[in-house]
Amino acid sequence: MIRKSWYLPRRTLLKGGGIALALPLLNAMNWPLGTSGAGLQKSAENDLPKRMLISYFAYGAYMPDGPSGLPFPKNQSQKAAHHPWSWWPCADAGRLSFNQSSQPFAPLKDDISYLRGLDHAGGWKLGGHSSGDVFATGADMMGAEKTNNISIDQMAAQVHGHKTRYASLVLGTEGGTGSYGSCKTLSHRGPGRPIPSLHRPQEIFNRLFKPYAGKGVDQVRAELKREASILDLVLEHSRAFKRGVGKEDQSKLDEYLESVRALEQRVERTSQWTQQPLPDVETKGLNLEVSHRDPEEYIRCMYDLIYLAFRTDSTRFASLMLESEQSSSSEMWNYATYVLGYRGSTHDIAHKRPADFSGQWDQWRAKQHSYFLQRLRDSPEGDGNMLDRTIVLWGSAHPHASHSTKNYPIQIAGGRHLGFTHGQLHDFIGTRKVPLSNLFVSMLNSVDVPVESFADSTGAMTEIIN
Repeated sequence: MIRKSWYLPRRTLLKGGGIALALPLLNAMNWPLGTSGAGLQKSAENDLPKRMLISYFAYGAYMPDGPSGLPFPKNQSQKAAHHPWSWWPCADAGRLSFNQSSQPFAPLKDDISYLRGLDHAGGWKLGGHSSGDVFATGADMMGAEKTNNISIDQMAAQVHGHKTRYASLVLGTEGGTGSYGSCKTLSHRGPGRPIPSLHRPQEIFNRLFKPYAGKGVDQVRAELKREASILDLVLEHSRAFKRGVGKEDQSKLDEYLESVRALEQRVERTSQWTQQPLPDVETKGLNLEVSHRDPEEYIRCMYDLIYLAFRTDSTRFASLMLESEQSSSSEMWNYATYVLGYRGSTHDIAHKRPADFSGQWDQWRAKQHSYFLQRLRDSPEGDGNMLDRTIVLWGSAHPHASHSTKNYPIQIAGGRHLGFTHGQLHDFIGTRKVPLSNLFVSMLNSVDVPVESFADSTGAMTEIIN
């Protein structure tokens, strides 16, 4: 059999200085076997960084007050007093008060808001656990966006990521991407392009603050120059190759070329930042060898790494997936045992709703998140503090027990100098129902990403904007 001139082996790889890139499987390959620190320009006082964090906790939250966690209508006799361990801090919309579950946030009452009744319509048919896949994207994975879509943090990174050494920071307590329906990352560059989350504190620290792995700057620059040359050759070869294949293959090659161009941009970006000194970071009190068997220290270490990345302006956009919705093969399955002495998997709490553990588990998670918010608020910046210029979304994709994909537990914090106003529980129920993506539009606009829509949004969320 004569091999056609345009045939290319499937496993053609580009390798050089840490790059590894495989061509997509094309019809033309169907051949029988055997044949920061400181930014490039330091922010002036009137141009301080605007930051965003998306933080997700798995297995939902305890909401025993009504169907799917929504309060009973006021005209129904079965409406009971607000449960002291409900995830929602108070029963009625209006000024915040705090029950036992939400008590860790009481000192931050003027910097947080709770938003009840929000969700993604694109996640309704996914099931409670799987809807975590679209928490930061709002994609319709049962419809036209079966491979998900861009996440809010990456939308912001596309616009402003060039201003910092790293466009974004993607973390998760389990690491990797997982799979559809069992995602282990919140961040997606676009359809079919999940970003692997990092989960080892020492590795995260090294990537942020010791990126050259002991190499001299001149050696790093030489390697980057070689990589750039290789990428130029790959682009030239791929464009020529594209002219000889069918339309379906051309489409696949376009995706491949987009990946090559993204690598080119990464190489160019890294080359530019070798001209800037790395930040000097204080590691006292930071246990980078912490184990999952100490959940509190581990989660706080992850939050500390985000804090340091923000504090040094190494990045302005981050995501953190605290457990995944499918963590049976990891130590996260045992977190509630380590923390509370619960006899069973952490996941079981979401189904069985044990009275002595459900709200207590939510309270423990609230303590970890409030620790991060408090640290931002305690850090002076300009005429305020870091929390004033950092918008932080914290939540999950379903209530306990029912695993309903409606009424996500949602808290928004910070960003007072970005236009947000706080101190309230807002209801988006009945005739006031709007998509969660409306919040995303407001969040993006607050960090100077001028969008009118995101996913299934119907507008901005004016209720929490000055």
